[in-house]
Amino acid sequence: MSQAASIVFRARDLVVRQKTQLLNAIRSHLAEFGYIFPQGAAASAKMQEVIESDDDLPPAAQGILRSLWQHLSSCEAQLGEFDKEIQKRARDDLDARRLTSVPGIGPVTAAAIAALAPDPATFRKGRDFAAWVGLTPLERSTGGKQRFGRISKMGERTLRRLLIMGASAVVSWVRRGKINPSAWLASILHRKPPMLAIVALANKMARVAWAILKHGGSYMQPA
Repeated sequence: MSQAASIVFRARDLVVRQKTQLLNAIRSHLAEFGYIFPQGAAASAKMQEVIESDDDLPPAAQGILRSLWQHLSSCEAQLGEFDKEIQKRARDDLDARRLTSVPGIGPVTAAAIAALAPDPATFRKGRDFAAWVGLTPLERSTGGKQRFGRISKMGERTLRRLLIMGASAVVSWVRRGKINPSAWLASILHRKPPMLAIVALANKMARVAWAILKHGGSYMQPA
């Protein structure tokens, strides 16, 4: 892994965490004054409207909230710059372009895998790579049966988060009828709770990504 190539992803992760913390803090402070907002982009726009124009907020609180919102806007602008750099890398890197053939792996995730993953020869098979990312569910025994629970928090956090997000998007597309699932994914969605299905799909995406890095070629959707 090239340290120079990976730093943009580490920096992006940091700014994403800062943005999340700022949004949560702003939402919490507004709740203290009776303004309750859910998560989501639409709610963020309404929060900004309250902060900028609502005269019912105490002036001191409004000033602090405006300052926090300015920090939030700076984070969003910085993320935009990082994403431009990452998308350029995804276009310029052959492995990254191949990885984007996998449903759920967009330019950011593809470029992150290309930059952060070790030489694919490090792993004997795709399952080992998925375990390195941290997408292997922890086993637990219940009544003599082996069951899989939550995933390990060990592994490559940036790639794990991006793959989970990508898998979540694919599951959402399937549920809204925007894409047809493979037979494997349809079976998983039928048998498993949503989050376990998402983790299973992210695990499969990691294995496919390893195979592409190891053997070349692009992903072909099974019939």
